[in-house]
Amino acid sequence: MTPLKTSFPKQDIRVVLFEGISRSAVEVFKAAGYEQVELLPKSLAGDELKAKIAGAHIVGIRSRTQLTAEVLAEARKLITIGCFCIGTNQVDLEAAELAGIPVFNAPYSNTRSVAELVVAEAILLMRGIPQKNAECHRGGWSKSALGSHEVRGKTLGIIGYGHIGTQVGVLAESLGMHVLFHDVEAKLSLGNARAAGDLDDLLQRSDIVTLHVPETPSTQLMFGAAQIARMKPGAHLINASRGTVVDIDALAAALESGHVGGAAVDVFPVEPKGNGDSFESPLAKYDNVILTPHVGGSTLEAQDNIGTEVAAKLVRYSDNGGTLSAVNFPEVTLPEHAGSHRILHIHRNVPGVLSQVNDLFSREGVNIDGQFLRTDPKVGYVVIDVASTPEITARLRAALNEIEGTLRTRVLY
Repeated sequence: MTPLKTSFPKQDIRVVLFEGISRSAVEVFKAAGYEQVELLPKSLAGDELKAKIAGAHIVGIRSRTQLTAEVLAEARKLITIGCFCIGTNQVDLEAAELAGIPVFNAPYSNTRSVAELVVAEAILLMRGIPQKNAECHRGGWSKSALGSHEVRGKTLGIIGYGHIGTQVGVLAESLGMHVLFHDVEAKLSLGNARAAGDLDDLLQRSDIVTLHVPETPSTQLMFGAAQIARMKPGAHLINASRGTVVDIDALAAALESGHVGGAAVDVFPVEPKGNGDSFESPLAKYDNVILTPHVGGSTLEAQDNIGTEVAAKLVRYSDNGGTLSAVNFPEVTLPEHAGSHRILHIHRNVPGVLSQVNDLFSREGVNIDGQFLRTDPKVGYVVIDVASTPEITARLRAALNEIEGTLRTRVLY
């Protein structure tokens, strides 16, 4: 039997992956039958980026590639985007949604990597290793236990008790630490961790404070001079969340005065765009500060996991139409559709569209095997499984495109 033609034959679907995404992603696409997979080692910008994605159906990026509304306007074949990282700020999510393009990411695949780094930094800070290391590099030698402490029996305060925060707490407890946490939402504690009375309570009781909050308007500079002043004298601060969360100048002042005993910072308000670019920070002059170049989730294991997770989501949407865990799109979990043609209709969420869709199928005398609908304030996503010939399905698709408010249609056979 000759295979049916589809609206997007797999052999013609072009996948472009930027920024050295793990080859585990390529393997997922290849295993699913996608032959045109291009893996680029770095990000692109401007006209070069527009030209590269102009013919792409699926695009994968990390944190440096900026998919603005202007760039997306040039990607007329694009059906979905994968952010092979936690954040999605590098994509204009609203512009993508209104172009009928769901965006997927990997919010949890590097959780363990970040947690391990934070706990390691807690140990190094409590032992005074950063300054001892710096002194040795300068030819000095200061063999003393002064200011060096075990983490066992000390209190770790976790601000933001989500997936990473809870993992940090579990690892810290295994070292004998007491764990306090504070979150804007009520959270079930793991192990012996305990919720602090409020943020001030946590700051006043913690020997080490670690931040694990998202980047939102409410977390912008949420940790400034006032919060630092409430920390225990000599306590340490770790930020592996977002660079906009901590007031760097206030932290520098507290390090200068000695109120903060040391810090570890992995994220910054302004970061170099690429390897080899110069990095500047007022924290660079302090020996008791660990500075890392946004590598909290950058382990080979995490990158492999991210590659597999996001690529699988992109394949699922391309093959099946399912949008579970999309960050900018109505979420629909769909069954297999063997024996049916699956029509995907993405439209602006305005009254009357669904009735027009159903009226069209009624006029054509086509029986609907299954129908799935989800909406958000801007977009509606209806998936219709029908038993019909390719010719009738093509005619239905063309008619659906004529419905006012339609953003995109696809057919999956």
